Amino acid sequence: MTGGALTRARVLDAAARLIATVGLTRTTTKEIARAAGCSEAALYKHFRDKEEIFVRVLRERAPRLADAVADLPGRAGLGSVGEHLEEVVRVAVPFYRQSFPMAGSLFASPELLAAHRGKLGDAGPHNVSARLADYLRAEQRLGRVSSAVDPDAAAMLLIGACFHRAFLELFYAAEAPAEALRPAGAEEFARATVRALLDGVLPPGPSGLADASGSSGPSGPSDPGEAPGPSGASDAP
Repeated sequence: MTGGALTRARVLDAAARLIATVGLTRTTTKEIARAAGCSEAALYKHFRDKEEIFVRVLRERAPRLADAVADLPGRAGLGSVGEHLEEVVRVAVPFYRQSFPMAGSLFASPELLAAHRGKLGDAGPHNVSARLADYLRAEQRLGRVSSAVDPDAAAMLLIGACFHRAFLELFYAAEAPAEALRPAGAEEFARATVRALLDGVLPPGPSGLADASGSSGPSGPSDPGEAPGPSGASDAP
């Protein structure tokens, strides 16, 4: 990476650090340029204003949550419902954890929030739960998610759990009491949260629900949300 691309990357890296440490309101283009080792004039060759820098930081320096859900509807019927949802959780929690400090400053300024909302247009944060709901609807049509479930409500439950988990991790940092973060580990949280959701959205099977990750127990069946094999039975033995 050389020339303009390197300068642009340094600006975004510097902006991400400053927004996370001193907040969006106190992060000026002058401070960003100083931290990036360039002039303000060079900064403005790549970005129109601080608002555009903020948007690009969210899109390019935070975990790609939008990408994680964008193609989910097209993956309906493939693999396991539980595996797909766990993948969303693994991306959503760090995305919200990284975004909270930036978003906090944004919400503190009604004018900046309005400008940001206007620039996003139809690409607002609602798209995450909307694409997840589209995926659940697609699985409903295939009979892999119960027809009695409201896909929008189920999507909100999963994303809301990730949002709250990220808030707790930021709020307590390394000083969380034992009961604050349960399950404690990121992988355990992903599995347990998805399992709790799947208990309500998967259609009932003859032997009950299997593990949400798609793996079966010693004598249990595979995930009811797993794609059927050529004979119509589950691919799992």
